[in-house]
Amino acid sequence: MDRIEKIRKMLVDAPGDLFLKHALALEYIKLGRDGDARLLFEEILAEDPGYVGSYYHLGKLLERLNEFTHAEEIYKRGIKESIKAGDRHAEGELRSALEDIMY
Repeated sequence: MDRIEKIRKMLVDAPGDLFLKHALALEYIKLGRDGDARLLFEEILAEDPGYVGSYYHLGKLLERLNEFTHAEEIYKRGIKESIKAGDRHAEGELRSALEDIMY
């Protein structure tokens, strides 16, 4: 059984597990399934805007799709949520990613 199948099986038992959804989205990215990954990241952030790890990966995915304006919005939302959560590491990564596309 491959990783995606394992994660999907775990999601059957825990459909609301955001960590598993995030892990599945990352596996999709590895396979070039950006559309599937994007849907999962967007679902995660809709369910829990404070799940700060997904902002970075969604932003990078949007950059690869040449959706720079949307990526910028995602990074800015992620920065706000990181500040609220007191997650300085995530805030720094998101600020760096934002600066990379703005300049």
